[in-house]
Amino acid sequence: MADATRDIADVPAVEVIGAAAVHLMSAAAVKCGLADDPAAQTDLDEARKLITALAGLITAAAPEISDSHARPLRDGLRTLQLAFREASTVPDPVGKGPGEKWTGPVT
Repeated sequence: MADATRDIADVPAVEVIGAAAVHLMSAAAVKCGLADDPAAQTDLDEARKLITALAGLITAAAPEISDSHARPLRDGLRTLQLAFREASTVPDPVGKGPGEKWTGPVT
C-alpha cells in the first residue's frame, strides 16, 4: 500500500483529472451507443449522468489545468453531447441537454 501511495503522490493533478475525464468519456460513449453492440449497451439515462458529471469536472478543472489540457477534453465532451442528442428519440430543448447547465447550449 505504501508503494501505491507513493506512486499516486508522484502523479501530477492534470494527469489524474485527465484520466478521470477519459474514463467518464469512455463510459458515456458506450452508453450513447457508440460501441460494439449499441442495441445492448445504449442507456441514455446513464449517459446523461456521465456526461453531466464530465461537464462539471471539465468546467471546474479547466482554469486549473490550462487551456492546452482543457481544450481536447471540451472537444470530447461536445462530441458526446451531440451524440447524445442524436441518439435521443425525444430531444431535450437546446440548453437542457446533459451537461449544458455547465457548458451552455450545444447545437
